[in-house]
Formats: sequence, C-alpha cells, structure tokens
Amino acid sequence: MTMHVNLSPEMEGFIKEKVSSGFYGNATEVIRDAIRRMQAEESRVASWRAAIAAGDAQLDRGEGIAYTLEAMNDITQSAISAMHTRLPMNKDVLP
Repeated sequence: MTMHVNLSPEMEGFIKEKVSSGFYGNATEVIRDAIRRMQAEESRVASWRAAIAAGDAQLDRGEGIAYTLEAMNDITQSAISAMHTRLPMNKDVLP
C-alpha cells in the first residue's frame, strides 16, 4: 500500500539525518521503525495499565499489605536475594 504524508521541515530533516547516518537505508525504514516503536510503547502502556487494574482489584478485595518500613525491607531483601540467583526477572517488575 502506498501512502503519502505531509511532514514538517523539521521532521523531514530528522528522517534525512537518520538515513545519512547509515543506520537506515531509506526514509521508509525510518518510518517503519518509528511505527514499530510506537506499537511497542502502546503495548507496554497497556500492560502497565492492566497490572495497575489488577493491583487495584486486589486492594479492593483487601489483599494488600500495609506500607511499612518492615514491609519495604522484606521486599528489598527478597529482590536482592532473587538478583543473586541469576534467574530471569519477573516480567511484572520490569520497566
């Protein structure tokens, strides 16, 4: 499919710079990469929103724990211990 778009001079210059840097072969590659990155970002945001909604639902059911110094120390120690196991990180805690 062919699509024609109007870009500001700044955007056009940015695309040309990316192509001239040699990282991209042409303007189409720059645009495709930008769209893939936008799609990945939308997916990441959707995952975060789903995780927040799940957490809110847990709190609504009374499944939360009090935010105390002891709780934070336990979480920190658990994270430090897990870090030294060389196991993959839980995807729910990755940015």
